[in-house]
Amino acid sequence: MSIRERMSGNEAVAYAIKQINPDVMPAFPITPSTEIPQMVSTFIANGEIDTEFIPVESEHSSMSATMGASAAGARALTATSSCGLAYMWELLYVAASDRLPLVLALVNRALTGPININCDHSDSMGARDAGWIQIYAENNQEAYDNFIQSFRISEHPDVMLPFMACQDGFITSHAVENIELIETDKVKAFVGEYNPENYLLNADMPMAVGPYATSPFYMETKMNQRLAMKNAKKVILDVAAEFEKISGRKYGFFEEYRLDDAEIAIVIMGSAAGTTKDAIDALRAKGIKAGLLKIRVFRPFPGEEIAEALKNVKAVAVLDRAESFSACGGPVGSEVKAAMFDAGVNVKAVNYFYGIGGRDYTVESATEVFEDLMKIADGSMEPENFKYVGLRK
Repeated sequence: MSIRERMSGNEAVAYAIKQINPDVMPAFPITPSTEIPQMVSTFIANGEIDTEFIPVESEHSSMSATMGASAAGARALTATSSCGLAYMWELLYVAASDRLPLVLALVNRALTGPININCDHSDSMGARDAGWIQIYAENNQEAYDNFIQSFRISEHPDVMLPFMACQDGFITSHAVENIELIETDKVKAFVGEYNPENYLLNADMPMAVGPYATSPFYMETKMNQRLAMKNAKKVILDVAAEFEKISGRKYGFFEEYRLDDAEIAIVIMGSAAGTTKDAIDALRAKGIKAGLLKIRVFRPFPGEEIAEALKNVKAVAVLDRAESFSACGGPVGSEVKAAMFDAGVNVKAVNYFYGIGGRDYTVESATEVFEDLMKIADGSMEPENFKYVGLRK
């Protein structure tokens, strides 16, 4: 029997960590992820888990310590947000190239410039090329479920890549929702014990982690990372299928909401998907065939599958919660449109920006996007790329 509970997204992730009982958690506080290590350290102090908690002097050190623990053969994780992730920047690339199976609970928050502590995806989108798996949650339930699946994916011998479990700062991290927890014994059985084949403390097989790679070796390292990311697609689906058996909840690369017969569609990630669903329901009641594709897995990017899902719509808007100042659009928009082009999907596509720096994204905002799409689909409006949704007049 599942356990019904009311939790914030941060509480849900901390509870998942408690159930998994990892070996090591270094962490440094930063809003809005601070509650996660705070709650885990409380579990440890109360004797509920035996994770080794390491308080460090910075986010750079927390990722360094997490990498060291992982390289030594421990199941390790940390948590951060925004500028904390930026402070880890060089180490994100090292963790991925060293093929360290560790997990980072990232509570998405705008990167400073100007100073801001509210939600957008500029932190994780800035790290999108570092070689990490990235999975995004719409709500607290998904934040919990994604985290339970994270170690199984990251530690799989065909993958061995670090995993970034993302949720929207304050919107899900601090808001309380009803969720269903899985019994701890089932979680432990699902996640399993971590028994690495190669690790620094294995006296029978001396090895180096992160040595200097000269030009004859560097490119091969990157190619192996690419192959691991490709392998991760199958592993993500396999783990999700196993997770469905213990939870009853189904996950894939993305969720399709009323997309089967949709003529216009929005592509989006994170908590704003729920708002978009409400707008779709209202439009459907008026006979307007609107739909949604909510991306869950951004790395590895499921481009072929997204293009296939969107091939029958007349117009699509891809919404980004981070600017990239690219001539091709935002991070999500650029990749979705490129995937559609490569697949020969001739659908009118536009790329809008929303929710940057915590700007409200409402049902009315989503409806305005769909109204644009209706005009684009019937030819009465030329597509306007790089439009900002909800911009002050």
